[in-house]
Amino acid sequence: MLRITRAIEFSASLRYWLAELSEDENRGRFGRHADRHGHNYRLEITLCGEPDPRTGMVYNLSELKQIAEREIMRRFDHHDLNEDTVYFEKTPPTPENLSRVIFGILRAALPDGMLDRIRLYQGSDLFVDVVGPEP
Repeated sequence: MLRITRAIEFSASLRYWLAELSEDENRGRFGRHADRHGHNYRLEITLCGEPDPRTGMVYNLSELKQIAEREIMRRFDHHDLNEDTVYFEKTPPTPENLSRVIFGILRAALPDGMLDRIRLYQGSDLFVDVVGPEP
């Protein structure tokens, strides 16, 4: 088995906020992240499989780039994660929650069993790994 990884970068705005909590409770729980802010994310998408004997490829990286553009960039790049998506109406878009959402989207868009893991960097010193088969 071989693993191949394709990386993309996107930017999004967000805030950590739970509607059932008061402003003071949200600020106490999330601190400065309760204010609207943004991140420049780096997403690494790792696929696993045996190379095709004819092409030598585990997966066509051009096709993976198209899937990443369609499924991730169009949903999240330069969007407000709270306001522009349905994923964070009831949960805050922490890197952990965003990673699980992205993993589920990509798993549904790729052939069964191909998605090995994703790594989402929220900054240079923070990343989250989600490893398949279950998020």
